[in-house]
Amino acid sequence: MAKYFEQDMRERISASAILAGRLGEPVTAAHSSVEAKHVVLTTAASTAIAMPGHRILLSVEINSPNRMHVYAPGVKGYIPVEWNMDLTGGTRSEPVLFPAPEKLYLKPIKEIALVYRRKVRLTREITFGQENALKPFVSPSGELVLKGWFRYQACNDRECYLPETVPIEWRFQFQGMERKRVPVELQRKGR
Repeated sequence: MAKYFEQDMRERISASAILAGRLGEPVTAAHSSVEAKHVVLTTAASTAIAMPGHRILLSVEINSPNRMHVYAPGVKGYIPVEWNMDLTGGTRSEPVLFPAPEKLYLKPIKEIALVYRRKVRLTREITFGQENALKPFVSPSGELVLKGWFRYQACNDRECYLPETVPIEWRFQFQGMERKRVPVELQRKGR
């Protein structure tokens, strides 16, 4: 059991972020894939709805082919994976949560490097800005797009490739705050 307290009453963690981030539920909303030169990147979010002040969980899953790896943060002499966001409308981002890397012995150069292989998921929480700040970025159809980019250097057991920077995005349906008053028949009457 846990309780969540916020500094600002206009900001709150969404139920979907709690289920995905804290309880391990899959992150499957706002899902899209990008085939880069050496890996497939799959983006997802804990919800497909963008609500002002809601904190949600974003993810980037890296799928590397067999015998291919990318470098993890903390590696020396190579370019580690990097995930940056272009935040709009007062949206804020928390740091990326990286899974524990694997130590890989690179036989030709007799070094040990920190890497990610096969399938690995990175996550980060973002908090959407307030309604008046987000609205200018909402399309006429009600869609809000968050964009970012992902940088990596891939290697296999024979060669390392040039670093790649790949644009990534998440698409949400914007839902503003409910401002309608309670119908008269449901309002409390003075005592």
